Amino acid sequence: MPSSFKKALSSGKFVVTCEVAPGKGTNLEKMRHHIELLKDKVDAMNVTDHQSSVMRFPSLGGALLIKEMGGEPILQMTCRDRNRLALQADLLFASSRGIHNVLCLTGDSVMLGDHKEAKAVFDMDSCQLVAAIRRLESGKDIAGNELDGGVSFCAGAIVTPEANPLEPQLIKFEKKIDAGAEFIQTQAVYDLNNFKSFMDYARQFPVKILAGIILLTSAPMARFMNKNVAGVTVPQDLIDEMAAAPKGGALAKGIEIAGRMIRQIKDENICHGVHIMAIGKEDRVPEIMEAAGMTA
Repeated sequence: MPSSFKKALSSGKFVVTCEVAPGKGTNLEKMRHHIELLKDKVDAMNVTDHQSSVMRFPSLGGALLIKEMGGEPILQMTCRDRNRLALQADLLFASSRGIHNVLCLTGDSVMLGDHKEAKAVFDMDSCQLVAAIRRLESGKDIAGNELDGGVSFCAGAIVTPEANPLEPQLIKFEKKIDAGAEFIQTQAVYDLNNFKSFMDYARQFPVKILAGIILLTSAPMARFMNKNVAGVTVPQDLIDEMAAAPKGGALAKGIEIAGRMIRQIKDENICHGVHIMAIGKEDRVPEIMEAAGMTA
């Protein structure tokens, strides 16, 4: 049976997902609060998988919590920390517990995180992980062995439409679709004219595109991303707009900007939906949706 997220993607509606980041420890109260706040407002919630290579409560555990609380989870899986045995085993477990949406990621370098002595695995990449999911759905593991009980997933991957140069991203984008990706979630987009150009290319493929929207909280944050986050470019006019916000008003301005961008994406039918990344401020997602003129 298709997941409710997959049904939303195929329905033609403007899909909204958001990110829920697990904490570092077993205290899940903050995560529970965010799930309760968002589960009826968005079509699905992504649970990050040791984002930026920082050890946290597992994505699989967070996805189970969303499921238990009546929400729709998207399990993020990176290839950084597990080999093909463990990845397939986690997929079997997820499917057996009613988790049927997966976002496949290669994963950040461990040098970015808090366990720099960790040994990265990278036995597979995100394209191969998508292909492995389709192999499991055929009733066999990727070594060709028969499965006793099948799986069914709505599998997706990511793309960075503002990468420079862009061509390697487009090659990976096509490979992910060829492997069986049904939806593509983008890295943050701020220049919608550039994003429209990417979408002119992307529309030829049978895949749903969700534009990544990262909430800006200050002008220094925007400058930091420009300097340190590959594939993210915040235009100078947005930085100036953030800098001109009154004292104590930068976050409100960031919410206004995010809402304005989402409204434009929706009104102009630029792509199929958005993925909101509020990064530590998940409780502000309803305000972003309100600023975009959207209600639950």
